[in-house]
Amino acid sequence: MSIERKIKRSVKAGNVIIGGTAPVTVQSMINVPSDDIEGSVKQAVRLEKAGCEIIRIAIPDKNAIRLIDAIKNQISVPLVADIHFDYKLALEAANAGIDKIRINPGNIGSDDKVKAVADICRQKNIPIRIGVNSGSLEKEILAKYGHPTAEALCESALYHASLLEKFDFYDMVLSMKSSNVKTMKDAYTLASKKCDYPLHLGVTEAGTKRLGIIKSSAGIGALLLDGIGDTIRISLTDDPVEEVYAAKDLLKAIGLRNDGVTIVSCPTCGRTRIDLISLATKVEESLKDCKKNIKVAVMGCVVNGPGEAREADIGIAGGKGEGLIFKKGEIICKVPETELLTALINEIEKM
Repeated sequence: MSIERKIKRSVKAGNVIIGGTAPVTVQSMINVPSDDIEGSVKQAVRLEKAGCEIIRIAIPDKNAIRLIDAIKNQISVPLVADIHFDYKLALEAANAGIDKIRINPGNIGSDDKVKAVADICRQKNIPIRIGVNSGSLEKEILAKYGHPTAEALCESALYHASLLEKFDFYDMVLSMKSSNVKTMKDAYTLASKKCDYPLHLGVTEAGTKRLGIIKSSAGIGALLLDGIGDTIRISLTDDPVEEVYAAKDLLKAIGLRNDGVTIVSCPTCGRTRIDLISLATKVEESLKDCKKNIKVAVMGCVVNGPGEAREADIGIAGGKGEGLIFKKGEIICKVPETELLTALINEIEKM
C-alpha cells in the first residue's frame, strides 16, 4: 500500500524541487571548519557521490562566502547557506550564487533588514528555510507555553514566516526540530495542518550514529508514513556521509525510494553454521554505492533461506562451510563459504 503524501506548495532550490509532488529529498551539512575551503570542497564532493541531494554549509562570517563559489564549481546539487543574525551575510550569499538560505527573520533585526533579504531572494529565486528548535524559541513564546512544546515550536516557525509574508515572500520551507522525538513529531503534524509550506524534517541533537539513526528513524519515519515531510536530514555526530546513507535507507525502508540496493538478512539462529553477521556486514559495505534497483538477501540457513527470501532478486543462503547463491528462490550454484561474497558480487555485476 503506497503512502499518500500531504501535498504542499513547492519551492525550487537550484535544480531541485522541494514540496509539491516532488520526491522527498535527502540533505546533509558540511562539518569541516568553514575556513578550510579545500576540505569543505572534498567533503561536498563525497556527499554528492553518496547521494546527497541538497548540501548545507555554515556561513559564520564574510570569509566563509568564498566557500560558495569553490563548492558550486565542484558539485551539481543545490547549496544552502546557513546564516545566523547577520542579514548582510544573507545578501552576500545571494549575490555569490547560493541556491537556498537558512535564516530566521526574527533574529536579524528591523523590518528593513528582513525586507532586504526577502527582496534579493525574490529577485534571484532563492527559497528560504526557517528553522526553529527547542533552544531557539522566543522568550514570549517560551513564557506562554512554559517549555518547548510542539505548539510552541509550531507557533515560532509560523511567526518567523509571517515576517517574510509581510513583504510578499512565500518561497519558504519550515523546520521545527527537537531532540525529543514525540515533541518533534507533534510539532510537524501541527504545522502540516496549519500551513502549506514544504516541511524539512529532522531530530536535532539526535546523537552519535547508533542512537541518532534510531531517534531520527522513529521521528522522521513516523511523519513520512503519515504523508508529512518533503525533505529530510538525519543529524548524526559522525561523518555526514553516514547521514546520507541512513536517510536513503530510511526512505527505501518505508517505500518512498526504490533506487539502489535493498538488503534483507535473517537475524541468525541455532541453525546457522557460517559467520553470517560478518558476511552480511561485508555485503552491505560492498553494495552501498551500487545503483542497481535490486533486493539482495543474506540468509543463514540453506533449508529455509531460498524459500523465505524468494522475492529477493539474488541472495546467499549459508550452510556448514559453504553456501548457495539463488535468484528468485531458485538455486543457481553452491560455493565454499570463503568465496560466497565474491560469487555474490560477481553475479550482481552480471545483472
